[in-house]
Amino acid sequence: MRKKLLLIQPVMRVYRERSGIAHPNEPLALEIIAGLTPKEWEIQIIDERLETLQLEDPEEADLVGLTSYTSTAPRAYEIADSYKKRGIPTVMGGIHATMLPEEALKYVDIVVTGEAENIWARVIADFEAKDMQRVYNAGYPDLKRMSKPRRDILPSHYHYSAGTLQTGRGCPHNCEFCSVTLFNGYRRRKTPIEEVLDELETIPQKVVLFLDDNLIGYSKKDKEYAIRLFRGINERGINKILSVQSAFNFAQDEVLKYAAISGCKIVNIGIEAEDPAALKEMNKKVNLEIGVQNYEKVFRRIHQYGIAVDGSFIYGLDTDTPEKLRRRTDFIINSDLDMMRISPLTPLPGTRLFKRLKKEGRLLYTNFPDDWEHYDLQKVAFKPALMKPEELTEKIQESKELIYCEENIEKRFQKTLNATDEVTAYMIKAFNLGYRRISRILGNID
Repeated sequence: MRKKLLLIQPVMRVYRERSGIAHPNEPLALEIIAGLTPKEWEIQIIDERLETLQLEDPEEADLVGLTSYTSTAPRAYEIADSYKKRGIPTVMGGIHATMLPEEALKYVDIVVTGEAENIWARVIADFEAKDMQRVYNAGYPDLKRMSKPRRDILPSHYHYSAGTLQTGRGCPHNCEFCSVTLFNGYRRRKTPIEEVLDELETIPQKVVLFLDDNLIGYSKKDKEYAIRLFRGINERGINKILSVQSAFNFAQDEVLKYAAISGCKIVNIGIEAEDPAALKEMNKKVNLEIGVQNYEKVFRRIHQYGIAVDGSFIYGLDTDTPEKLRRRTDFIINSDLDMMRISPLTPLPGTRLFKRLKKEGRLLYTNFPDDWEHYDLQKVAFKPALMKPEELTEKIQESKELIYCEENIEKRFQKTLNATDEVTAYMIKAFNLGYRRISRILGNID
């Protein structure tokens, strides 16, 4: 009889209570695990962003695997407990379990830290031999000749959302607030371009999001890799709408030229702030080198190639005051950005920021693991340096009310339409409306 692996993507309580997300991106981490699992296993993926797992009558399984962000860890533990009570082994991986394996082991049977590709075959073999360890340390695998994600086992309604793809892992910067370096290492590792192109051809969705934190990377070699990738997409005739994440170094004419012909329509840039003092605090060297006075020139240059700009901003840095945040909001609204995302500074476990704020007694929520749900990049979870937490919450809400009001969404739509094309403009408008909806679900705006 075939053994069954049940893979679960938990979701925060607020989403389960208030209708969730209509069309989430496919759960790539679980698809990768499915691709690493022997073919003789039956595999089922449950994504709670689409369907809530009924714990009183859960799905049958021989082994349960969970992945979790920090904010969904309480729900992951709740699910794991329901299966443990029935004698079904539970395995947890992902960023939160990697940062806090000792905590996770209180609630699950096995923890996998790091990237699972090097270790999952051993996990399965040990399970079949009934000789499982408590912790498996995966390390940082070479990304050549990797097993491909099992997209074929997902329900067809994912075809209405975006496909996802990752070409490389690792970041040398280790910013205070970021856990990418801790999870993926300092060295940038890349998948061979032909393998990326082969995988891209198998993705059924028209829109594909590249999940690399910075597709253009941090060196001349990284830039050359990105250009070869864009050229390869065009030469193979792969007809997709692409969205990528990068830094200001994306705005180089050679990069933009080949990004545009590959079908790239959106680039997300970590702008974070328009205040040099705030950028110095974060050690955002690329942004400082560009100069805040040149931000608009960069946006216009990207627009010249028909690509829309999605800007990410952080509120609540130690140099921020209510007045500075109001200026940040004014900058965002008056800029040539096509869409934008605003998050409070969030001290995630394992980061230097978390350790510093904990030492300084500035964490607002410390009843762990239940309080991890507050660390969701949406709520204020710490005491800011120059204002009260309530003031920071109010400024974020104020900013989102303005940015995502119908009038400003429509203005940005017209700007995007003039700067790019109709397909991009309508896609950007849909994203902006989606951000407004999520903000309402989370109570950030009325």
